[in-house]
Amino acid sequence: MSRSQREARSVRRNAVVGWSLLGAVLVSAAYSTATGDRLWAVFEAAFVGIAALPALASRDWRVLVPWPLLAVGALAVVGQTLGFHEELTAYTAVAAFALVGVAELEAYTRVEMSRRFTIAFAAMATMAVQGVWTVGRFAADRTLGTDYVASQASVQWDFLFVTVVAAVVGVAFELYFGRADGGGSQEEPAVSDP
Repeated sequence: MSRSQREARSVRRNAVVGWSLLGAVLVSAAYSTATGDRLWAVFEAAFVGIAALPALASRDWRVLVPWPLLAVGALAVVGQTLGFHEELTAYTAVAAFALVGVAELEAYTRVEMSRRFTIAFAAMATMAVQGVWTVGRFAADRTLGTDYVASQASVQWDFLFVTVVAAVVGVAFELYFGRADGGGSQEEPAVSDP
């Protein structure tokens, strides 16, 4: 098997696994909607939307970030829906949401970042996503009468914990992708025709 055939098979396999994971997140979003957790369903749908953006933009179903990154997000999102370690899964889901966006920015645009800057940028993007998520929860509390935001102190702890989780996950993925790349290429991933 030639190198281009191996690459094409790898790209297809990544896409199949990635879309399966995103399908699980959509099922989880439907479950969240059915059980009345509409805010979390919106977050899940947004996660799928951000993950699917490169495929939609390129009109090629195979263009997705690496499936291990999607797996972390999908496991966290579905785990949160099912009630497993709700704080940790929520922090991990927010961090994965931001990391998917950062990975797409680096892989599918002309933006080039060093490994260290990528980790710092991912942590900042995670704090930004947490900020939007906090505003959304506060707005839901005001308009829908929910009780998502317990206190100002809990919001501050949420920011701290989500930033720590983002840094840990970011470092882990940079180490993973550094080994997978072999040399840390900054080039756009190639999508070979079948």
